[in-house]
Amino acid sequence: MAAQNSTPDRQDPTYIPALGTLMVDTGHGNRTGEFRGLAGPYWSLRPVIGGPEWEAAPEQVRPPTPAERLTAENARINARSRRGTGW
Repeated sequence: MAAQNSTPDRQDPTYIPALGTLMVDTGHGNRTGEFRGLAGPYWSLRPVIGGPEWEAAPEQVRPPTPAERLTAENARINARSRRGTGW
């Protein structure tokens, strides 16, 4: 999971995050989602609490700050708790 903590090099147009890496989409109101793959020229992201994926322009996506990462992880745990799904 080292890729989750690495910062993408925007000078490298071939950078693609590892599946499941948390990313922030600045083009859609700083939504945080998990990288799910490529969708043509876009990256497919999925909300950490579940729901439909959305497409984001790679140049508008960045790694989360530590506070954003903590918020996303807490949201994921709370969503699992509400759904009653176990670990």
